[in-house]
Amino acid sequence: MTDSAKALINGVNLYYEIHGEGFPLIWCHEFAGDVRSWEPQVTFFSQRYRVITYNARGYPPSDVPTDPELYSQEQVVDDLYGLMKHLKIERAHIGGLSMGGGVVLDFGLKYPQMSRSLVVASAGSGSTDVASFKRRVEEIAHRIETEGLSALSDITKSPNRIQLLRKNPVAWQRFADQLSQHSDVGSALTFRGVQGGRSSIFDLEPRLRSLKAPTLIIIGDEDDDCIEPGLAMKRFIPGSGLVMFPQSGHAINLEEPDLFNRVVQDFLTAVEAGKWVECK
Repeated sequence: MTDSAKALINGVNLYYEIHGEGFPLIWCHEFAGDVRSWEPQVTFFSQRYRVITYNARGYPPSDVPTDPELYSQEQVVDDLYGLMKHLKIERAHIGGLSMGGGVVLDFGLKYPQMSRSLVVASAGSGSTDVASFKRRVEEIAHRIETEGLSALSDITKSPNRIQLLRKNPVAWQRFADQLSQHSDVGSALTFRGVQGGRSSIFDLEPRLRSLKAPTLIIIGDEDDDCIEPGLAMKRFIPGSGLVMFPQSGHAINLEEPDLFNRVVQDFLTAVEAGKWVECK
């Protein structure tokens, strides 16, 4: 079964897609991605799960509010909650990459009863030097506002993105083309309000130590900004496991889709079989 629609969530129409049938598995996309970023995972996991992907606010065909106050980490977390309520999903496996991984982590903290398990991939950038990161966020957001999406062209060949270009030029070109189709307004406001406004992984330590959901952390060993936060999450979250992909950067679900899918599938199988350590 495949379905796509829009739902009015917290005053914003969010576009979503549903593929397959079974227990719900939800994927939250990164800043430079959208629902299309999860194609390798949708193809694989929809054979067993009801896979839901969606575009965050600011990402057409979802609505693009122009009020900066409508973009924050708290709001995008509550958007996920609202979408689950709209779809009548009481509990789900929830995964995300980068910005989406941060959403998943905060969702697990705020709505633990709805989180059967969490997959947090390539998350935590900006946690090791918060002041420098916030300056960079403001600089990039301003460039998007003044130059348009061309300001993001550097992202496609950044030190943690060239791995995708090296491994799979076709997938890299698809990623770059899709990024160029995003909204400049939505991208700038998301970067400033969501990316720039979220908490450092290290500041979340007390809350992460009480996180109950089984959690899989995945990082690439060449994704420098995410390595220390990934190790910290492993230390802080009692029921967590960590996987590091070799010679891999940021977009690990696209760089190594087969490995990513197998690792996540093994994790979900262990959780469902009661073989993953859970915190009661």
